[in-house]
Amino acid sequence: MVKLHMKKSHDNISPLDSRYASKIEDTRTIFSEANLIKVRFDLEIDWLLFLCKKLPSNFPTLSETSVNKILKFKKNFDDKSVVAVKKIESKTNHDVKAVEYYIRDYFLTDKILAKYIHLIHFGLTSEDLNSLSYAVILKAGINEHLNNLKSLQSVLSKKSKQWSSIPLLARTHGQPASPSTLGKEFKVFYSRINRQINQIKAIKPMAKWSGATGNFHTFNIVDASIDWPKFCGNFIKQCGIEQNLLTTQIEPHDWIAETCHNMSRINNILIDLNQDIWMYITNDLFKLKLLKDEVGSSTMPHKVNPIDFENSEGNLGIANSLLEFFANKLQKSRMQRDLSDSTVLRNVGLGFGYSALAISSLNKGLGKLSPNKEKLLSELDQNWEVLTEAVQTVMRYEGIPDAYEQLKELSRGSSIQKNDYIKFIKNLDITSESKDKLLILTPALYIGLAKSLSKL
Repeated sequence: MVKLHMKKSHDNISPLDSRYASKIEDTRTIFSEANLIKVRFDLEIDWLLFLCKKLPSNFPTLSETSVNKILKFKKNFDDKSVVAVKKIESKTNHDVKAVEYYIRDYFLTDKILAKYIHLIHFGLTSEDLNSLSYAVILKAGINEHLNNLKSLQSVLSKKSKQWSSIPLLARTHGQPASPSTLGKEFKVFYSRINRQINQIKAIKPMAKWSGATGNFHTFNIVDASIDWPKFCGNFIKQCGIEQNLLTTQIEPHDWIAETCHNMSRINNILIDLNQDIWMYITNDLFKLKLLKDEVGSSTMPHKVNPIDFENSEGNLGIANSLLEFFANKLQKSRMQRDLSDSTVLRNVGLGFGYSALAISSLNKGLGKLSPNKEKLLSELDQNWEVLTEAVQTVMRYEGIPDAYEQLKELSRGSSIQKNDYIKFIKNLDITSESKDKLLILTPALYIGLAKSLSKL
């Protein structure tokens, strides 16, 4: 009997396993060591069954009774099974071999199954099992990541439509610029993220199943008449993974690097979004909904802080530091392999975990946002100089050669009031039609096609 020494959650070194555990439960489950052990176990069982079923002339056929016993054994794998595997590993100091021995010990309890012990882990190197196991886990992790992004995209799409007509004084270089709408600016982020989602969907998880240095030595020596690359490829395919036929001892992890780079780009977009929203809140363009029992400051009771966006930004930064390291490290392996990728891969879930946490915080923050329409309109009304672009364009259209220079003299470095604008327009030598168009214009109305762009 194994005695477990359970640690309290607040003793964990990572906040992902304590403070934030409940926020990323699905991601934690996918990338847990327990799941890695289970996936390895499942694949070892599936491989033995695959050999006996697909190559009956080479390997002894399993009876239906024996197959059902094995499948029941597989189905009943649970937390106690994980503990049993870990106990074996404490002696072998080899995690893959521990799974093999765990299956062997079960087979030894049955006279018929005991005759199949030699087929457990047949023809494989540990990296075959690890390669396919990590591919299966990462594929599940990517799907969960896409689900999280889908949830965020749903919110951004809703906000972009909901706020499509709310005018916003845009700022370039931090200075007042041609107005937009809140909806259109949020739609920009939706579109950027969508492009990256399409790219990550195109990445194909890959694995190898070809022995010590990727040349199918162990398979070919058994029976050279079999098309082993195709046979092993079919096994990998039934796991929903693509075969990488040309490898060293390890699958070179290029697709994992592609995934990490893609996630990092998405995270950079989300950092950009968090920072923009933070500045909008700072400028009082958004109000934050109050939560009754929430505390903004230990000493300043009046504060309602944009903590969700700040937490999201910070966790995205942690995620990117990890993801960029994974991408840079995992593509490099000395000669036919070194073991440095192994310890790195054990941590790959952290990049997903911090990304998931950040998306959760961002979603929560977006749910608290309420546009401060009064402030948004007031800011527009204080910056009539943004209409000089419209005036200049109309003047140019009517053939006035020094339109830019005239507007520069009027507006550069100074604020224009409504009366100044009207007076300038009335004195322009342009058609009455153009004059009327400019006179009814206000900063809040000068939004171009922003409203329709918000709804694309």
